Parts: sequence; C-alpha cells; structure tokens
Amino acid sequence: MFGARCLLRALRFCSSSPCPRHKPSAKLSVRDALRAQNASGERVKVQGWIRSVRSQKEVLFLHVNDGTSLESLQVVADSSFDSRELAFGSSVEVQGQLVKSPSKRQNVELKAEKIEVVGNCDAKDFPLKYKERHPLEYLRQYPHLRCRTNVLGSILRVRSEATAAIHSFFKDNGFVHIHTPIITSNDCEGAGELFQVEPSSKIKVPEENFFNVPAFLTVSGQLHLEVMSGAFTQVFTFGPTFRAENSQSRRHLAEFYMVEAEISFLENLQDLMQVMEGLFKTTTMTVLSNCPEDVELCHKFIAPGQKIRTYAKKQLSNWGADLHTEHEKYLVKHCGNMPVFVINYPLKLKPFYMRDNEDSPQHTVAAVDLLVPGVGELFGGSLREERYHFLEQQLARSGLTEAYQWYLDLRRFGSVPHGGFGMGFERYLQCILGIDNIKDVIPFPRFTHSCLL
Repeated sequence: MFGARCLLRALRFCSSSPCPRHKPSAKLSVRDALRAQNASGERVKVQGWIRSVRSQKEVLFLHVNDGTSLESLQVVADSSFDSRELAFGSSVEVQGQLVKSPSKRQNVELKAEKIEVVGNCDAKDFPLKYKERHPLEYLRQYPHLRCRTNVLGSILRVRSEATAAIHSFFKDNGFVHIHTPIITSNDCEGAGELFQVEPSSKIKVPEENFFNVPAFLTVSGQLHLEVMSGAFTQVFTFGPTFRAENSQSRRHLAEFYMVEAEISFLENLQDLMQVMEGLFKTTTMTVLSNCPEDVELCHKFIAPGQKIRTYAKKQLSNWGADLHTEHEKYLVKHCGNMPVFVINYPLKLKPFYMRDNEDSPQHTVAAVDLLVPGVGELFGGSLREERYHFLEQQLARSGLTEAYQWYLDLRRFGSVPHGGFGMGFERYLQCILGIDNIKDVIPFPRFTHSCLL
C-alpha cells in the first residue's frame, strides 16, 4: 500500500505533467459563461440541451442550458446551420466567441462558429413541450425526463445547495459525520411500519434469516448516533430512511432523507433548540443567498431572520391528546405564521428513549418539535433518558428489555446527559420553496403502488 508521502509525491507528479501545446477552446458551464465579466471574443465551448430555437432570415437564435443555472445562454448562429436537427431537447456542443450582447435581456451571448448535435430529440414524441408549463402532477409520470424542466431544475439545484449548507453547518460547529447503517435490526420509533430485508435468492432455507435476526431498512439513524455520542461529543448523519406507510398523501414517502444529530453533555432543551434553530436559519440564508432565482421561481421563501417563539403543548391543546397536522398548522398560524417550538409532550405519546421530566401529574418528557408554515412538524427532538433505572423501567413496560440490552449498556458504561433531533429534508424543501406535494422535491419519489425506475 502507498504510504501518505508516496501518495502525495504521486499526486504532485500527476499535476505537473506538461500541457498540450495546442490550446483548445475553453470549456465553460452556462453559469460561468453568463457570469463572465470580460466577454471580448474569447473562444469557448459550451455543452448542453436546447431549450428554444428561433429562426430568422439570416440569423438563428438558440437557448442552451446545462443545468448549472436557471437562465439559459443565448447562442447566435448563421442561418447556414441546419436548423432541422437543432430541435427543442436536443443535446449540442457549441464552439464560438463569447461576446457582449446588444440585447438588454442578457449580458453576454455566444457567437457560434461550430454547432455539433450530440443527440437528436424528436420534439413530436418528446413528452415535454416547448413553451408549455406542465403541471407537477403531469411531470410525475416521467421521472426520467422531468428534471429537464425549469421548475424541477430549480428544485434540484436548491436541494443540492441545501445539502452542502447542512454539511457546512455541522462541520463549522465541530460535528463528526457518521455513516449510520441502512440495514438494521432496530425499530427506533416502535411504529412497526418497516420494510423487512430478505435475500432474493430462490435457494432459501425456510425459517432462517440471512443475518440470523430479522433485519429491516432503517427508519432513523438516531440509536446508532447515540452509540457514537459515547465517543464523540457531537455527531450527525444525513441519509435515506424508509417507512412502509400505506399512504399516497401529499406528506408521505416510502423513502426520504433525514438530517439527524446527537449531542453529548446536553442538559436542557433550550441548548438543543438553539442548534435546531441555527441549522434551520443558516441553511435557509445560504440557499436564499446562492439560489435566489431558483427560489423565486417557486414563488415562496421564508425570511431567515424571524425569531422562533416557544410555547408549551399543555397551553395549546387538550392535555394528553396528540397533535395532528391540522393542529400543527393552526398553531403556526396562531403564532403569527412563523416557525414555533412546542415542548414537553405527555410521556405516553412518545418513545421509550425520551427523558422523563418527573413532573406529575402531567408526566411529560423533555421533547421538542419545530413547526413551520405550510408543513407542520419539521424537526423532532428530545433529551434522551440517560439514567439507567428510568430507562430500564421504560423498556420493561414496553417489553423491549432483551432486544435493547445493548442500549442499556450505554447507560452502564460512562453515560452522560445527551439529546438530539431529526429533520425531514424533503419537508424542509417544501417549507422554503412552498411546494405542496412532497413527491415533487425528491428526484425519484417512492410511495405505495409506485416505484418508477
């Protein structure tokens, strides 16, 4: 194996290899071409897909997009180019001079010297039509093509930017990124709505498990993060989770992404809520700063400077009753249509791992939800029960003592007060973009009776 020094030497050697004498046209993304400050005839090459074609007697206008920006680059070509192959949806490579545009609609344009059609597109058969604004419901029928529309392009760029912002927030605040397993033997939520994992092989011994125990697709990485929080004071994970809910509602997916964090030596909800609020605001400000056109296209954004208020659940609902989506949205509206924390839920409504507040007769746990406009619950978190005997009693009442003996061990060996939270990533995107259906903010939605591609 390479030692670190040998590897560095090899990398330096690779990077110092001589460049070819002939300098080809500089390859630019559409975004970089549009941002060019000194467009003075530099020869460039742009690759992408044709979004529109307009032919005049002596001039041919194309708009080319490569997914790096909402705005397309205008290409001006001589009418001698064969416009029959230059159709909406076709992929092209254009070489020419990047010059200032005489039009006020764009700063620069590409004066084409060579246009190569890389892949033809039959506009008649293509399900996406030029100048037609297709409803999101229609686009869901074509998961392999819908990313080529402006609206899905904007949503997916925002998704990418938000992903990077979330990772940056955790890195800047000293969190360690943990890859929690997708296959697990634990049911974190106790909901029972799990996908069981079994080998597809026909040669299967009856009554025998591949892993010797029943295995499932994960519904949460929380319990594995709690393991890691015994060695690292701040950890997070960001990955797919699965829920076998038989629902086709606007709020449910069978596969979705969760952002989860766990913090050791955490003794009160207020400190946990500060991290939740910081993640929400920092990510949103980054998205609004870096993707303003994409967010504007979705006709919805949230002011990141709004102060999040805190209310106790016992002040706003019949005691002991759970909150449903309509209740959550009402609370948000009642509190000025801004994000709001709800804290201290009845113990009987929550999973075994939440910390008992010891506040009879209400008997609550130190749990917190962050509700946001248009979505309802976005974050869910709690202090975890770090006291061995309290946790032992909770597991015994739930009949889980044997299955979670390892979880009790965490309380026997160097236990500390700790807490954590999870944020549904698709719900976050719905919140900041105002997208009504969760199926429209994920590239390939999976839900009951639908697994296209």
